Amino acid sequence: MAEVKLPITRQIERENTRESGSFPINVHLRDVDDCFIYDRHGTPIPFKSLYQDRKSIIIFVRNFLCYSCKDYVDDLSKVPKEVLEDAKVGLVVIGQSAHHHIQPFCSLTGYAHEIYVDPKRVIYHKLGMKREEKFTVSAQPSPHVKSGIFMGQMKSIWRAMTSPVFDFQGDLHQQGGAVIAGPGSQLHFCHFDMNHLDHMPINWLLQLAGVHHTLNFSKEPKVIHV
Repeated sequence: MAEVKLPITRQIERENTRESGSFPINVHLRDVDDCFIYDRHGTPIPFKSLYQDRKSIIIFVRNFLCYSCKDYVDDLSKVPKEVLEDAKVGLVVIGQSAHHHIQPFCSLTGYAHEIYVDPKRVIYHKLGMKREEKFTVSAQPSPHVKSGIFMGQMKSIWRAMTSPVFDFQGDLHQQGGAVIAGPGSQLHFCHFDMNHLDHMPINWLLQLAGVHHTLNFSKEPKVIHV
């Protein structure tokens, strides 16, 4: 198993902005404990239920039409459920579309872990996630995005046009992020995406959450020797 180098995390006050989004800024979960998220049936549940009795990796995506988010969730779908269960860690994706877009997105990506939506972006806003894109020279793109920009955007447009309900499935300018929280109101790690390619590597998130299992997300096809 290859050694996974963990990112250095620091507690940084909200006003001290940095070029990289990889920082656990001064976020308080109590600000969003009682906000509601919605499942695929439109049933509301309190946000705090995701981490009240367990540790959870919670991924906020931009919108379900975003090609880079689709690629990222493609890879999240490869995380084995039994690995998470053994570590007593939850894995959750939260989008910002209407709830009726959840099932088609899961069918597209093969994602079978927990997924909800925050259609009014209340939690996005209260946690302070960005609503614009910022790119830096030193920024490293997501290792999970396999699609090129042109083809990715074309596929996104096609999915929008062929969707049973034509809409953009969320604010196109809203950025996502990742938090590791729980049990209770413990916040272990927080990352706010600077742009649509600024995803936290999944293996890093798993290691930071105490899931000692490394997955191969290589873009290259696997060669099986027989």
